[in-house]
Amino acid sequence: MKKAAVISVLLLLAVGCTSSLDRVRTANRRNLLKLSVGMSKEQAMAVMGRKSGGGRFGEPTVNSPYKSETLQSGEKTLDVLYYYTDIESAIYSANPSIITEDELTPLVFDNGRLIGWGTKFLKNIRK
Repeated sequence: MKKAAVISVLLLLAVGCTSSLDRVRTANRRNLLKLSVGMSKEQAMAVMGRKSGGGRFGEPTVNSPYKSETLQSGEKTLDVLYYYTDIESAIYSANPSIITEDELTPLVFDNGRLIGWGTKFLKNIRK
């Protein structure tokens, strides 16, 4: 009986120690799997959801999307939304208040429609 109580307490502590940034990151990664090319920007944003986390114990505050930008690619104007999906532990350990570019996943929109996502996709667009 004591063993079960100790295990229960340890599980509760482990769940309680999950940071809000971990939850945002996990939810964003899970939601990326639900995207499909051709979705409207509004549909993609609804799939990704609006959430925020962090702001405690030196963590950065992260909103979803984390940031956005507009790119010129030839004659096209593309909208890019960035979502926090990864962690670079060495950087985070050294300075937990910094979110780096390689921790973000870009969603790229042309004329309000999702044309692709991911760092490699965006790099190919920029070429």
